[in-house]
Amino acid sequence: MAEPEHPEDKIPILQPDRVHKSPTCVIVVGMAGSGKTTLMAQLQRSLADGSEDALSSEGAGGDGGESEAAAGDDTNATPRSKPPTGYLLNLDPATKVIPYGASIDIRDTVDYHQVMAQHKLGPNGAILTCLNLFATKFDQVMSILERRSFGDAPTAPTTTSSSDDGEEDSKPAAEAASSPPTADVENDKEAKTAEMKKLLDYILVDTPGQIESFSWSASGQIFAESLASAFPTILAYVVDTPRCASSPNTFMSNMLYACSMMYRTRLPLVVVFNKTDVVGSEFAEEWMTDYEAFQTALDDFTTENSGDAATSGYYASLTRSLSLVLDEFYSVLHHCGVSAATGDGVPGFWDTVDRAAQDFEADYVADLRDRVEERKARRRAKTRHDMKRLERDMKAASVKDEE
Repeated sequence: MAEPEHPEDKIPILQPDRVHKSPTCVIVVGMAGSGKTTLMAQLQRSLADGSEDALSSEGAGGDGGESEAAAGDDTNATPRSKPPTGYLLNLDPATKVIPYGASIDIRDTVDYHQVMAQHKLGPNGAILTCLNLFATKFDQVMSILERRSFGDAPTAPTTTSSSDDGEEDSKPAAEAASSPPTADVENDKEAKTAEMKKLLDYILVDTPGQIESFSWSASGQIFAESLASAFPTILAYVVDTPRCASSPNTFMSNMLYACSMMYRTRLPLVVVFNKTDVVGSEFAEEWMTDYEAFQTALDDFTTENSGDAATSGYYASLTRSLSLVLDEFYSVLHHCGVSAATGDGVPGFWDTVDRAAQDFEADYVADLRDRVEERKARRRAKTRHDMKRLERDMKAASVKDEE
């Protein structure tokens, strides 16, 4: 008897060669004021016109289903092998203006101010509610990303049906993904996987400045796990370098938050030291690679601020202890310095992202396979237990009938 299929049996990233043929998804996170949005704009300028700008120039907009053909024609017809091609998402519902062209924008789906007024929420509660509402539609976002990445449009356009929010182009893909596949469909999927062509190189995701609303919420976990189930996904943690230069304690706080996000999501993480046009990132990168250098900087900082209780005593001792604990954490952490204002260091950023994407295959995909196999083993064990219990109940019932 064949074992019934379950959702974990059809995770796209576990398909053969899927990791190598998929664009790398970069989720940009960081504290408020660290320069995430400005960095997103600078990263978009370093990408080829395969995103919103190219689609709008073809007269297709960025949110319609017919724009995928324009994106595919532009990528295939024009041999732009040097600059990578990108696709941008904005998940910050509270921002008024973004300096980049977002192909998918959460503000087109949920209205931050209406959510705040209707549910009588504060600013942070409204952001979290907007993310939760958008998470209910994220399967449609994933369908759009699949088509933009591989050009796999639905084979039966007549099944298209309109939804209440007007995103009729993404619903058939979601329905097709949820329908039970036959053997022919599975063979067709394997053939498509073998011959599919990557149309995008990177997918960039901008997140709210209230970092905890994304990193510690259920919706943030849904976004990260959904993207990681289909594309090689990494976290880019943006750090305000000048603030770290002013205090080793601030540097240590950022590293602790980066560590917590890495272990919560299990995704590879790149620490991006931003604003290097103001203060270079060499000191921070040295602190990450040389334990003694950080201790010396902490000693100097403590001596200069000996009268401040926040930099001496227990707090200084805690910082020293944490630096020793995180010294092993730094060895598996990727880092680079960039300037979102001038664009300096952006090529190095992409090189670092590519190296982190290799860790995704070696660590996250392997761990995901182990988790899937463990869940299957638990499911088989439960099935055997239920069958044995059923046999006992049937035997007991037959004995009772004989009596």
